[in-house]
Amino acid sequence: MSEKWKAILSTVACMIIVITAMIILNTPGIACDNSYPAGGEDMVRIRRITASYARELMKKHPDAIILDVRSEQEFETGHIPGATLLPDFEIKNKASSILLDFDVLILVYCRSGARSHSATSLLVSMGFKNVYDFGGINSWPYDVE
Repeated sequence: MSEKWKAILSTVACMIIVITAMIILNTPGIACDNSYPAGGEDMVRIRRITASYARELMKKHPDAIILDVRSEQEFETGHIPGATLLPDFEIKNKASSILLDFDVLILVYCRSGARSHSATSLLVSMGFKNVYDFGGINSWPYDVE
């Protein structure tokens, strides 16, 4: 067997092992957990989850805030039921008057996932402790209103 085929088979075997371990350990919908310095000694944790896991969290935690960080015009074209609109460009000035509890579960989404990522980072840096980014409404396979 050539070295090229050995390398390919080795890579495939490693991927199978990782996928099997994930299934066995039952890691529910967390796509990634990126950490990076936010300044000083603090670390900002961006927790990206899947749409299906976000939906599970919504069912388990009816008091969770589903935060839509798109524009008002985008929100009016369709949004996740129960969502609160707080456009990403208004978070810095309005978050503390809309999001009153720094410990409440906040599930953030936008159109495609870019704004939700930066909004999640900003919220965490502002002191909100339980913030999850589940990407964009474009990949939300459930009901919208």
